[in-house]
Amino acid sequence: MHSHDRPRRVVATPAALSVVWSGGEVSEFDSLWLRDNRPQDRDAPSGQRLIDITDVPENPTIRSAALGDSAVIVEWHGEPHAASFDLGWLWKHSRQNPASSGEPEVHLWLEGRSLDARTAFAWLPMDMLADPARRASWLGRLLRDGIAFLSEVPARESSVLDAAASIGSVAETNYGRTFDVRSVPQPENLAYSDVGLGLHTDNPYREPVPGFQALHALVAAPAGGASLLADGFAIAEHLRATQPEAFERLTRHPVGFRYQSKDADLQAQRPLIQLSHAGAVAAVHYNNRSIAPLRLAQPDLRPFYAAYRRFAMLLQRPEFQATLQLAAGEMMVFDNQRVLHGRTAYSSTQHARHLRGCYLTRDSVRSQAAVAARERT
Repeated sequence: MHSHDRPRRVVATPAALSVVWSGGEVSEFDSLWLRDNRPQDRDAPSGQRLIDITDVPENPTIRSAALGDSAVIVEWHGEPHAASFDLGWLWKHSRQNPASSGEPEVHLWLEGRSLDARTAFAWLPMDMLADPARRASWLGRLLRDGIAFLSEVPARESSVLDAAASIGSVAETNYGRTFDVRSVPQPENLAYSDVGLGLHTDNPYREPVPGFQALHALVAAPAGGASLLADGFAIAEHLRATQPEAFERLTRHPVGFRYQSKDADLQAQRPLIQLSHAGAVAAVHYNNRSIAPLRLAQPDLRPFYAAYRRFAMLLQRPEFQATLQLAAGEMMVFDNQRVLHGRTAYSSTQHARHLRGCYLTRDSVRSQAAVAARERT
């Protein structure tokens, strides 16, 4: 336990247990919630529950609670067995603990100046992913900032999957387990051309949307093809603070996205800004190349267009962006439902450029980071 989660005392009423922590915080645990979470009702090896809610009394009342060295012992009226609740476990599940929501910590990119991606974010030589402490730190920064980089990645087509194995689970799409970003004749996707690409998130027309994306530079163009990056969460929060009505419209009205090619026809509907149940920004879906014609009632159409335009204009402001010219052997990994990416135009007839990429599921990256952090402590 940390010093801030050491209890001073506990106070019990029939309806609830209150724990007064050393930092002055007071956590209240309902008697029904405690009875539903007795440690003896969980399988010890797996931690999974052994009972159903129908096995729990409808209105259990606390008879007594006593504070021990590392646990609180709770007894209920009419029940023969007490329960021992570990103090660290209680703190972990208290509303006063910032980590109790289960959501990873998020640091928004600084507003008001463009960022140098080589100094603002985590960089790690690829072979250092084998070091548990450095890998845990790198994964934590990836979740916190939404993006992190690897260097000294071997110039092999398999390297992106080699690195991904230490980061998360690869999601296969109609492109396969990997895809190549390079100029080809008559491309079915503008990403496979020389043209510049505005900031966007990938594949909002899929179910589910790709979680994280890895892009490895096999061949870097010395001129053009610079990566553009923006924190969609920071822009969404700026819009919430400055134009709350526009923000609300982009969260409330879903829009359609569609992609068609010779062997694929993908479509989905989702809001440009997606909120969690608690009202936090959980995802941003923005792709001007694949947005479908809007299907909104006439009174909502023009106001939505105004909000959509405002978000797009914020994306174009340099102070919300980071830029980077990826060198051969460098890889960027980013949250595709948070970080928007694009590139400047380049000439493939003058300079070759070849990135190989893959998608990773969002839950698997978060799981890898959580396990790495747990093993580090």
